[in-house]
Amino acid sequence: MSEPRVPTLFEWAGGMPALDRLTTRFYERVRSHDLLREIFAHMDARHPHFVAQFLAEVLGGPADYSTERGGHPHMIRQHLARHLTDVQRKAWMQLLLDTADETGLPADPEFRSALVSYLEWGSRLAVINSQPGVAADEQLPMPHWGWGVPGGPYRG
Repeated sequence: MSEPRVPTLFEWAGGMPALDRLTTRFYERVRSHDLLREIFAHMDARHPHFVAQFLAEVLGGPADYSTERGGHPHMIRQHLARHLTDVQRKAWMQLLLDTADETGLPADPEFRSALVSYLEWGSRLAVINSQPGVAADEQLPMPHWGWGVPGGPYRG
């Protein structure tokens, strides 16, 4: 007898509808946030969907972000020379997690632990990549996050 299939984090979250709801509402809230509104003042109207696509791919969903936008190197390029601070990163994290609650993303400890793990890793990488003199590594693969399985964010 085979073991039951474990859903991906993407599936557990509720798929693209849930991630689109999350990012749409999050960026609505960003517009009035004291520390974040200027960072995103000139974002493309499609930005929330692009971020949802990126999160979907990282969490085990379709590779639309890589196919349509250029994968992880493209995301890194979006942060170059932005001079992000850790204070802004922490505000971004808190607002996104509050929005996850508001939009009904699963609140079970296993899912939230995995989600927070990725968001902490990714947001810290965004701050690092936003500093002067950093260049995007064009060969960097898309990170893939799962249910706490050791081995790091990249898989072949």
